[in-house]
Amino acid sequence: MAEHISTEDLLAAWTERSGGEQEAWARVRPGPALDAIAARLSAVPQMFLDDRVSVRALAGDVLGTAPACVSFAADECVRRGAAIALWIVASEDLIEPFSHPVGGGAAALAVDALALRLAPVADPLDWISDDERRVEAARTFLLWRGYLPQSEDAQTAVSLLAAVDSLARDKALADAYEGYRHRAEIARKLQEARRKEAAARYSSE
Repeated sequence: MAEHISTEDLLAAWTERSGGEQEAWARVRPGPALDAIAARLSAVPQMFLDDRVSVRALAGDVLGTAPACVSFAADECVRRGAAIALWIVASEDLIEPFSHPVGGGAAALAVDALALRLAPVADPLDWISDDERRVEAARTFLLWRGYLPQSEDAQTAVSLLAAVDSLARDKALADAYEGYRHRAEIARKLQEARRKEAAARYSSE
């Protein structure tokens, strides 16, 4: 039976998982064409949308591992978002490869991005039927897979994703998400400081 998990809880889970958007933008390199990803989004097979299909099993088949979002897959939007993202990866084998591979180790983070960052604020079914939401999903997937859309520089890609960001349109949610990101960044910095302190103690012994 489908459950509803609060948007705030899902965004908090994504913040813990993601490592921060600045870091994600710092990692990007030229990748597939945005239109190629969007075209796959508009052609999701019904099997991937079937609520009876286990996302954990599907992820195991496609990725060989379970992304973080499977823990929240009882939520219908998360399940659909994850399944659609898994379709993008699986389509390389089922249809044809993209100009740059979207599978591999970084694919799990891209799946989590669509399932935990985007699906709670933009219905995954809209990614299939609505042009702007499809572009948002394609850009989100590419960012977290470590790619810039083909022929775009980072500054352009940042601006164009911000222009279609569903979360930014809900001020209360956007403010809450910024709070999660701020706390997560502080936690990461504290953890890094403790790690360096421990390493320094070890080397001085």
